[in-house]
Amino acid sequence: MMATMRTMGVEEELLLVDELSGKPRAVAAAALEHVEEPADGADGGVVGELMMQMLETGTRPCTTLAELTEELAAWRRRADEAARTVGCRAVALATSPVPVVPETTTSPRYQRMAEEFGLTQAEQLVCGCHVHVSVESDEEGVAVLDRIRGWLPVLLALTANSPYWQGLDTGYASFRSQLWRRWPSAGATDVFGSVETYHGAVHAMVATGAVLDEGMVYFDARLSRTYPTLEVRVGDVCADREVVVAAAALVRALVDTAAHQWRDGTPVPDVPTMLISLATWRAGRSGLGGDLVDAFSGAPHPAAEVVQALLEHVRPALDATGDTGLVEGVVARLLRDGTAADRQRAVAAEATGLPAVVRDSIELTHR
Repeated sequence: MMATMRTMGVEEELLLVDELSGKPRAVAAAALEHVEEPADGADGGVVGELMMQMLETGTRPCTTLAELTEELAAWRRRADEAARTVGCRAVALATSPVPVVPETTTSPRYQRMAEEFGLTQAEQLVCGCHVHVSVESDEEGVAVLDRIRGWLPVLLALTANSPYWQGLDTGYASFRSQLWRRWPSAGATDVFGSVETYHGAVHAMVATGAVLDEGMVYFDARLSRTYPTLEVRVGDVCADREVVVAAAALVRALVDTAAHQWRDGTPVPDVPTMLISLATWRAGRSGLGGDLVDAFSGAPHPAAEVVQALLEHVRPALDATGDTGLVEGVVARLLRDGTAADRQRAVAAEATGLPAVVRDSIELTHR
């Protein structure tokens, strides 16, 4: 493992909602005028997104889980304070439980996306969680991408937080993942094998005209265009900060483990992209409530067994960073009590109407 711990950062997409009705409101531009930036000028921030009912926050790079927990709280608070100035709250929901008409942000790039991608773009009021982990080089990053592919569906299952769409129960734990995969560049990737092949694939995708630019290369995991990091984008945004922190710790452990295997000369696992795609669909459909597909074998197994296999795979890395206790505790709680999607359904069953689900998520987002 690395002599020093890799840094982590998290980007969270948040909905701007009316607290009483639960309905998202297209007020991002007005809210951004009131964002309080850190006095020390440090990294991190709050920015606009594709839809006017959303904001995106980003933490500064963190080494410890305690740092990351504080950063997430601070940037959620800043986003919420800005939202309050326009009569809204910022909430970590991956889709809106209540019906809403998404409204596209009026920037030239986003308007061009609306023209090019039609209904696919118009329905992208979805919020993901993107985990960045530092890598030493593009060579290391591509070697890691090739070795973590089969584990990414498990991260989606753990973070599933979008059972509702337009007021209906979709039957999915993560319907965001279904909507997101409408983009032509979204999803699992083949093994790249080299930096040249990775960048060549990105350039070839842009050259087709089916994506507008490199920013629209929506792989489940990719090299960041902005930071010296590998970015894992497969998960739903989650109101429970402990789940976000545990997911980030798992991503860092996957990166550490894969980099160690690469340096030791361990071959890349032979996992067909088709099986990863099927495992991702199953993770979005079931969350932790049924079987998951083991992408390495192609066989379904109880979710607890597949999650446990992930923990065993990265345990040396978790032990090295001191993250084992928190991750195991969060995972055990999710396997016992259910995912955020299960919580949404439980709140809806006990309350009168889906706005109660939004209010519960607001409380949990800022607890």
